[in-house]
Amino acid sequence: SSDTVERPKALLSVEGSVGAPMPGVVLETKVVKGDKVKVGDALLSLSAMKMETTVAAPVSGTVTRVVVTANDQISAGDLLVEIDED
Repeated sequence: SSDTVERPKALLSVEGSVGAPMPGVVLETKVVKGDKVKVGDALLSLSAMKMETTVAAPVSGTVTRVVVTANDQISAGDLLVEIDED
């Protein structure tokens, strides 16, 4: 068996479905379910290729799901956060 967790992928057709921009490791999640976010708010930070990247909210709304936690290994396109648009 492999250690790779099969993660759900972000839905490209759904703006509130926020996917990983690149493979990496989750450093910190900055939102929890129920949080209100605005476009551009930081959702989480990733370490990718030795650089820290912040994943920002593409839409304003309410966080309905946070799929990852700190130290999770993720692949590009993996679902990170779901936001229900206002």
